[in-house]
Amino acid sequence: MSGHSKWHNIQGRKNAQDAKRGKIFQKISREIYMAAKSGGPDPDSNPQLRLMMDKARAANMPKDNIKRALDKATGAGGENYEEITYEGYGPGGVAILVHTLTDNRNRTASAVRTDFNRNGGALGETGSVSFMFDRKGYIAIAREELDVDEDQMFEDILEAGAEDMQASDDVFEIYTDPKSFAEVRDALEKKYDLATAELTMIPQNTVPVPEDKVEQLQRLIDRLEDEDDVSEVFTAAEFPDD
Repeated sequence: MSGHSKWHNIQGRKNAQDAKRGKIFQKISREIYMAAKSGGPDPDSNPQLRLMMDKARAANMPKDNIKRALDKATGAGGENYEEITYEGYGPGGVAILVHTLTDNRNRTASAVRTDFNRNGGALGETGSVSFMFDRKGYIAIAREELDVDEDQMFEDILEAGAEDMQASDDVFEIYTDPKSFAEVRDALEKKYDLATAELTMIPQNTVPVPEDKVEQLQRLIDRLEDEDDVSEVFTAAEFPDD
């Protein structure tokens, strides 16, 4: 890996995301939809859907919300969603990927373009930045009250089938091939409590964000994540306190 700590970004944004409680269920519903659409509506045979449903339960999401998301994925909801990825650059030349799930392409494109333009960024062509990211499985195991050293953890993650690991004082960050993510996650869950487990996009290299661009870039990311149609935002940003 490039040395980029995804855990830092997760922790740094948790409070802001928790404050947007009204949109949490909507975001999770769309994640359930995407997982069910791509891998089928049965969580027993669809590891990603099982992960999303676990996430929904952890957020105390009502069962009716989960059912509606599954119905949409199987066509019972009468809605036609499509996944669209937008690519661009933010302040400081930071590459940004924006994954969306929308039933109105024009509305979503306009909202994303406006967010970039108003916050010092610029949309690019398809393929302009996606080659800078790799699809990976990502698992985080917090080290607090965990009596396991780096050598033992590295041995365990290799035995489980993972590719790589980064260790800090706070957390073990584990990376897998996306195809083996579910297998690795399930194996590690038998031994450890997982703080985070997800399929994500990891930048091959990170870009240090100049001090005078930090606030503007953060505002752009916040605006994008707040859009109803946006599912995930990935950046190659390396903030000064990373």
